[in-house]
Amino acid sequence: MDAVRTVTIRPDLAALRARLRDAPVTRYAPSPTGYLHLGHVVNAIYVWGVARALGGRVLLRVEDHDRIRSRAQFETALLDDLDWLGFMADAGRAPVARQSDRGDAYDAALQRLRGMYRVYACACSRKDIGGERYPNTCRLAGVQERRRVGLRVALEDGAETFVDALLGPQSQSPADECGDVLLKDRDRHWTYQFAVTVDDMRDEVTLVIRGEDLLTSTGRQIRLARMLGRSRPATFLHHPLILKPSGEKLSKSSGDTGVSELRAAGASPADVIGLAAAAVGLVPSPRPIASAEVASLF
Repeated sequence: MDAVRTVTIRPDLAALRARLRDAPVTRYAPSPTGYLHLGHVVNAIYVWGVARALGGRVLLRVEDHDRIRSRAQFETALLDDLDWLGFMADAGRAPVARQSDRGDAYDAALQRLRGMYRVYACACSRKDIGGERYPNTCRLAGVQERRRVGLRVALEDGAETFVDALLGPQSQSPADECGDVLLKDRDRHWTYQFAVTVDDMRDEVTLVIRGEDLLTSTGRQIRLARMLGRSRPATFLHHPLILKPSGEKLSKSSGDTGVSELRAAGASPADVIGLAAAAVGLVPSPRPIASAEVASLF
């Protein structure tokens, strides 16, 4: 008989509180590359719900490291949608913390890595790599730094083990799974993996709450943070995603189930939150749930 996998959608708050020691600092960190959809509402429910249930703080950070796809109109729209839904960061909406304003912090972190580890130029494109793992081609070849190259940091072998607050014990080997981590791409833009690691250290984030699709990033971010001097990594919670019938996750670029469309159709903020909560099983069927009530879901 096949084993039945139990799907956990709520963390053990007592165990999580004990692991964190203090009230958590977490963050809601959307990218302004499209409009908010129901998947982002699910993330907001988990971020604000778990944080409030534990007496923690929520920071708002706009992750606009992708300077090619990020747009000011998307940032304005996502902030307006959050306000409309009632999800307010503890520090309020302004001033907005943006990755595009943190170049000095990333430069300082890069110099710290240069002083302790091998940081090298990489001329490979995604097409050259052709898969998830980078085979460290340019580390072996010794590429000269010039305008159209990225920067990578060499990773040592070894596993990173952590306990996910929903998914349980995890073990990942960044050097085997992704190869040397890209810090800057060939257009000289900071990468997600590097920027978010520096941000979470700078903002003293102790609890990272995000979708299951980012689980594979965790080991490499823990490794990078340790290389940058973080002695105690953040605790991670990866929650379920809303999936389309095809099995794909919702996407901003595909315009899936946008909050703005639901608003235009007459839905209330509580209707939208209830719809998202039902989509991942936090409630058995859609019902109005106000933002102030999301902590009760946990």
